Amino acid sequence: MTPLPPTDAQSVPTPAARGRSLTKVFGEGDTRVVALDGVDVDFARGRFTAIMGPSGSGKSTLMHCMAGLDSVTSGQAFIGDVDLSTLDDKALTVLRRDRVGFVFQAFNLLPTLTAMENITLPMDIAGRKPDRDWLDTVIDTVGLRPRLTHRPSELSGGQQQRVACARALAGRPDIVFADEPTGNLDSRSGADVLHFLRRSVRDMGQTIVMVTHDPTAASYADRVLFLADGRIVDEMLEPTADRVLERLKAFDPDSGGERTAAAGDDTRAAVR
Repeated sequence: MTPLPPTDAQSVPTPAARGRSLTKVFGEGDTRVVALDGVDVDFARGRFTAIMGPSGSGKSTLMHCMAGLDSVTSGQAFIGDVDLSTLDDKALTVLRRDRVGFVFQAFNLLPTLTAMENITLPMDIAGRKPDRDWLDTVIDTVGLRPRLTHRPSELSGGQQQRVACARALAGRPDIVFADEPTGNLDSRSGADVLHFLRRSVRDMGQTIVMVTHDPTAASYADRVLFLADGRIVDEMLEPTADRVLERLKAFDPDSGGERTAAAGDDTRAAVR
């Protein structure tokens, strides 16, 4: 008997994260602001997604709700098959620690710990031993082996952010959320971090979602989602810095395009 072809449910893997009808409202009455307005979104495994949009478009709110850092007013956010709204605070903390990686603009390293101790900190808190082979792969990919015994004050900004990236990846999370990860870096350090994030997707199968205002940073992604007024209004596959910049100008031709162009010039020069 000829086997039946797989159904859609069998052939399409569950996204690393997804949102359904995500709505987030801040304030009431005259101060009421709808930051997310019924957003549906999937983040496929092993893909690099950038989220862009003008100030106040909801891009950081979307990332925070998808990562379990903030609750939604209505709708559902999933990591794998887990609906975050069904978890109590303790279970949500465990899920974030074990299945989600975070990279922030401010690095968020502990100043008294070495680079290696900062990288393994989440696993140390969880009482888990790192997978040494995987940890070595991450350290070598990020290029930090000579600096592992140094504390953050002894590292450059780019090196500190690479420590933060290694920390996010060391536990082999389902997904890594990065919020403006190059925002505090010079152009060359920013390019180094973006190259590492790109390699982690290409070579290690990581899933990354990055909020950025920089068209050049977005060009490292597999796709770009554009938000406006709390809604996803466009998607671009295989983005380039110039195409992204042109799309952003459509949102705010008088200021948004100029701001993002200036932000992208330094990084673009660094990677030529």
